[in-house]
Amino acid sequence: MRSARRTNPTRRHTVTLAERADRYALYQKSVQDVVWEMQFVEQVFRERRGRTPLRLREDFCGTSLAACEWVRRDARREAIGVDLDSKVLDWGRQYNQAKLTPSAIKRLTLLEADVLTVDTPSVDLLLAFNFSYWVFKQRAILREYFRRVHRSLAADGIFMLDAYGGYDAFRQMRERQDFGRYTYIWEQAEYEPISGTTTCHIHFAFPDGSRLKRAFSYHWRLWTLPELREVLLEAGFSKVIVYLEGTDKKTGEGNAVFAPAERGEADAAWIAYLVAEP
Repeated sequence: MRSARRTNPTRRHTVTLAERADRYALYQKSVQDVVWEMQFVEQVFRERRGRTPLRLREDFCGTSLAACEWVRRDARREAIGVDLDSKVLDWGRQYNQAKLTPSAIKRLTLLEADVLTVDTPSVDLLLAFNFSYWVFKQRAILREYFRRVHRSLAADGIFMLDAYGGYDAFRQMRERQDFGRYTYIWEQAEYEPISGTTTCHIHFAFPDGSRLKRAFSYHWRLWTLPELREVLLEAGFSKVIVYLEGTDKKTGEGNAVFAPAERGEADAAWIAYLVAEP
């Protein structure tokens, strides 16, 4: 006698693209262009100091992609990456550091440490990119971080950090960018004007309809350029130069060419680099 047919057959769960996704790999592809960035910081250093920088420290290094690119480009270079998150550091070792030659790996040091207390050898270049230092919401704490950076630089070293702004930075909004196999979504979820704090998220959406929601979340103070320049000077730096991005005349968008500027325009959105000299 044949068994009765099941009325509620168990369905297999189809693994979605979001479930398969690696959020760190997606972040690197969507947000970082370390080849261009390392070329840029070297160019700035050469222009300001007239020599080749060799030792770099990347604070809030995350997957250490920039530090890995730094040592990959020149056999004389050394890099130190500093981050509090052991998980992301381990990911960087597995997927970024593993691609380096044995010689390059020897010239790379990754430290699970707090940038407010870490002690490292002096460096030519110290970087705080991707706005991660905005985690310091109080002026006194930010100034203390900048002071520690100042003490970590060689006599002619340079500290470089990035910032964004414009009137769109204060809005609650979402921006999407299509990468073909997925869509990158930047969400400015909240801005509080009295404290100047902002909450932002990164989401990823996939062609099968699945989403990786809040793959990354940030709770920052939205620091302005005048504030940053003032705090850097208070921390002991002698000069702070702002490099603003130029505009493509055809598209009206940024052209990825950054140059020193004393005045900017009231753009909806801008990105800048600050170059602080001891």
